Amino acid sequence: MTTIGFVRHGVTAWNKEGRAQGYTDVPLDEEGIEMAERVADRMQQEEWDVIYTSPLIRAKKTAEIIAEKHPSTEFYTDKRLGEIGGGIIEGTTEEERVAKWGASWREQDMGFEPEEVIISRGMSFIEDVKDAHPGKRVLVVSHGGFISRLLNALMPEEEFSKDIGNTSVTVVELQEKKNLCHLFNCMKHLEAREV
Repeated sequence: MTTIGFVRHGVTAWNKEGRAQGYTDVPLDEEGIEMAERVADRMQQEEWDVIYTSPLIRAKKTAEIIAEKHPSTEFYTDKRLGEIGGGIIEGTTEEERVAKWGASWREQDMGFEPEEVIISRGMSFIEDVKDAHPGKRVLVVSHGGFISRLLNALMPEEEFSKDIGNTSVTVVELQEKKNLCHLFNCMKHLEAREV
């Protein structure tokens, strides 16, 4: 059975400002790079056979930092791992959205990527990974909104928080009958270090 480790990218300036990112290619900030280095140190202690990443720079840079600790590991970029398209709200904060479109902006057509398209591209990626890497350990660096929806599609009987932390690690074992989540949204690598 194939094991997939999901890692959300490090933090960006837009994350801190509460701006919707979606397809917008926002880079990691200094703290985001440090977070990526810390998750890379953690991943170095584990065996991973292949790394896949979203092409968006915040995820790709996080994946590249992890890959530096796994120099012989295969590395691929896959556009299906990109964040959910945020339509016309990308680049805006909640306050700006309310000011521009009113408190009920969520009920309006903002051009979001449709849920069925998100799940379709995510499950297409999972099926390809199962075929290409049976029984392997596959690390996937992606985005919070995308990861949370994919987890709910892979394990519909479970209730997963949609709040996926920056550089958090989630590990799922893909099985024939029922997928198992062994670790969810773990950020122990970000806990304060002894000086």
